[in-house]
Amino acid sequence: MSRPSQPVPQGDYIPARRHGTLIVTSGMTPRREGVLQFTGPVRCDQPLEDHRAAVRLACENALAAARGLLAEGESLTAILSLTVYVAAEPGFEAHSKLADFASARLREELGPAGIGARAAVGVATLPGNAPVEIQLIATV
Repeated sequence: MSRPSQPVPQGDYIPARRHGTLIVTSGMTPRREGVLQFTGPVRCDQPLEDHRAAVRLACENALAAARGLLAEGESLTAILSLTVYVAAEPGFEAHSKLADFASARLREELGPAGIGARAAVGVATLPGNAPVEIQLIATV
C-alpha cells in the first residue's frame, strides 16, 4: 500500500500530526502540488456551486494529510471535527452551506462516520488569497 501524496506545506509546519489514534491536520487550501487552484474571496453575488470544487479540493488535501500518517493496514475511522474557514466579502452569510460541500466529501469517504462536529468561520483573508481553508481532526 503506497502512502498518499502529502500536501506541500506553504510555511514552517507539517501537514498533520498524529498522537495515538488522533490525527490533526493543518489548515489545507485548494492546492495541487503546492499551487493554489482557486482564489477568493467568496462573493455574495456568486452561486455557491461555483465554490464546490475549491471546497472539495481543500477537503481532499486534508484527507491526504491525515492518510499520510496511517500505518499499513490502518484507515481513518471517523472525523471528529471539521473546521471550514471561508474568506468571504462582507455580507456573505452562507458559510455553513459552503461547509456542506466538505461534509458531503467526508460522507462519501467514510459514510456517517465522516460527519462530526463542525465550525464554519468567515474570515477576511486566507493564505495566498485562497477562498477556503479546511482543518480536520480524525481518528484511526
